[in-house]
Amino acid sequence: MTIGQSLLPEFDQEMASTRRLLARVPGDKGPWKPHPKSFALGHLAQLVSWMPGWIAQTLRQPHLDLASGVGYSFEPTAKLLQGFDANVTAGREALAAASDADFAQPWSLKHGERVLFTAPRSVVVRQHFGHLSHHRGQLTVYLRLLDVPIPPIYGPTADEKTW
Repeated sequence: MTIGQSLLPEFDQEMASTRRLLARVPGDKGPWKPHPKSFALGHLAQLVSWMPGWIAQTLRQPHLDLASGVGYSFEPTAKLLQGFDANVTAGREALAAASDADFAQPWSLKHGERVLFTAPRSVVVRQHFGHLSHHRGQLTVYLRLLDVPIPPIYGPTADEKTW
């Protein structure tokens, strides 16, 4: 079993709980923020929908240049879920196909010509898992503040005691 294949059960579990949460995002509340310095709900949800695709990008490309990135927009929940599903498919396929040698290759995050950091792909992919969990956690707080029921993630919630 390769490193990528060994990550698939965790990937599948994380993506299922993330999708359940994204499905609860109220599309009419995109600009809402819990604080003036906070990210808008719609932008946070869009970021979460993109993140599974980062795994595919990390395993298939030697770097990511933030200077060439697209900006955030407010999208309907159905469109966020559609994009999320496509990103999950790409991430899962990349994990399943990657060799252990692929994981040992260096990967860099850049902004134009400036290299922000370089690390082995194995490190970066693991960071993506943690980074997604972090932003998914933020999303649960946003939804709680909007009185949107929170689905189970790692177990029952105050809103859904059984699963």
